[in-house]
Amino acid sequence: MKVSKRAFIIAGTSSNTGKTTVAAAIMAALKRRGLVVQPFKAGPDYIDPSHHEAAAGRPSYNLDTWMMGAGVTRETFFRALEDADVGVVEGVMGLFDGKAGESGGEGSTAHLAKVLGLGVILVVDARSMAGSAAALVHGFESFDEDVRITGVVFNRVGSPRHAEMLRDAVERRCRARVLGCLPADDGVAVPSRHLGLVMPYQGRKGPDTNRLASLVEGRIDLEVVLRAATEVVPGRRHDPGTSPSPAGPRPRIAVARDRAFCFYYRQNIDMLEGFGAEVVFFSPLEDRRLPEGTDGIYLGGGYPELHAADLEANTELREEVRRFCRRGGPVYAECGGLMYLGKGLTDVHGRSYAMAGVFPWTSRMLPRKRSLGYREVEVIGGCPFIERGQRIRGHEFHYSETTPHERIPRTYKMTGAGDGAPIREGYLYRNTLASYIHLHFASNPCFAEGFVARCMEAKEGAGKGIMRLHSAR
Repeated sequence: MKVSKRAFIIAGTSSNTGKTTVAAAIMAALKRRGLVVQPFKAGPDYIDPSHHEAAAGRPSYNLDTWMMGAGVTRETFFRALEDADVGVVEGVMGLFDGKAGESGGEGSTAHLAKVLGLGVILVVDARSMAGSAAALVHGFESFDEDVRITGVVFNRVGSPRHAEMLRDAVERRCRARVLGCLPADDGVAVPSRHLGLVMPYQGRKGPDTNRLASLVEGRIDLEVVLRAATEVVPGRRHDPGTSPSPAGPRPRIAVARDRAFCFYYRQNIDMLEGFGAEVVFFSPLEDRRLPEGTDGIYLGGGYPELHAADLEANTELREEVRRFCRRGGPVYAECGGLMYLGKGLTDVHGRSYAMAGVFPWTSRMLPRKRSLGYREVEVIGGCPFIERGQRIRGHEFHYSETTPHERIPRTYKMTGAGDGAPIREGYLYRNTLASYIHLHFASNPCFAEGFVARCMEAKEGAGKGIMRLHSAR
């Protein structure tokens, strides 16, 4: 018999309302009660999920209706919720902010709420307002009546009297119930840096999960939160786009994961495993060798610029990665991984550091954001992992730029940047593919399947004492 679960979305009226802190605090408080909490993040963010994992003790999954499509978004949500008691989804930006500024369109928290059929708890930054809070909440309630706002949490409340004024204003004029009022507390606020919030293990520590839970208890009625949450019954398990793992040896994919490389969509890792790979993690900062038996490498994004000196100092690992690429080993690198595979990296102070030297470029950090937004790529040929003509979606966000040599082959035609004119991207060296785009494999599982297949070919070739070089696809 299927057991029903409870789930809800925590959304903000805008960015910087403190919704990540509120979401993590509620997750930690529910976990303290003994519930198994499954966290999710709306949109393409990689940083907020790390705070969710610290609070809930489980990996957080991204749910993005533009990158993944509505069907795969629902599938991901229900699959992850199967062995949990309650699902908590943190929204992205403001409730109705979507792709290219569309109000409530694809990529927005509002659209996700309708796709999943979940109610919304609205987080409102209460600084410098009292009665006006009712007008704000009423506007969000009436903007799209298919989006159910089931409750309101006021954040950064100045005093008990301030909380009383906010409650009175909203409860007299709005349908939503005020679930709680939280004071401003720098001890639990998540700090920021140029790519967003600081990861839990980067720079200063993230908020203590016990302190997060204590912030909520006594200020938010968790029983009411759970009663107001949507009841969901997960359907039959189905893994779209994957196949049963083959019997026998599996290709081993080494995934870089440490303070410098930490931006991954959890579902990407799951899909590699679903197609038969054995995923092992390694640190380009600490490890002197690739994991034994590595058949392929996945270098994600992160903050290589903050750890460039340590990456440079690890000459053994840089040389081993370079040799692996030169032998034709399958490598996929995105954003920070692209920077690591260049010959050098120059920080914002003009200091230069040697990197792996697979590609001839030097990455240069800029004081301002270089690129941000959703991207779609069409494969124009030469990609070792996916056929010509296939399309796949992702997201781009970086403060660095490179000056790739014109002779470097490009495998993508990318849209969604600048004025919309296609850009040639996806840089290729033998079987190493590097890009600034963080691809979401669920938008086209053929990419993950092809990457695993190339790694399996590399394993079989290594068993015969050769490293196979694959022809353009």
